[in-house]
Amino acid sequence: MAGKSSQKITGAAAAELAARLDLNVHDIPICLACLSFVALPIGSGDEREARSWARRMAGDLWAEGLEQPARLALRRAQEAGVPDAEAALANVEAHGPRGVVVREIVLRLGRQLDDHARGDFLKMGFEPWPPRRGDWLVQRME
Repeated sequence: MAGKSSQKITGAAAAELAARLDLNVHDIPICLACLSFVALPIGSGDEREARSWARRMAGDLWAEGLEQPARLALRRAQEAGVPDAEAALANVEAHGPRGVVVREIVLRLGRQLDDHARGDFLKMGFEPWPPRRGDWLVQRME
């Protein structure tokens, strides 16, 4: 398998690999409201818009907490002999959040969020506004 890391990974292979990774949107310390920019177009069937948002949000999500869980999941996949895991790790090393692998991971997490939330903004990490009584300290201005 030594020569595999020099291979480039295709978008289709990255998507297939992302689907096999042991990652759950609710176990990763990322902003669900930020990920909702990917999840909402997925829910409305606009794959092109979802991919556009995944590309835009990947860097923020990566810096926010996605990097370590994604790298660990990819290493576990590589150790388990999952096809394309080594090439995916090479893609992450070379391109970080701008690579196809991270974009496909973000899309997968967006699909998980969409499946869970089904359009419910509160389940996507948004807070109600105005705040409900007791949720936050609300002061009245007189």
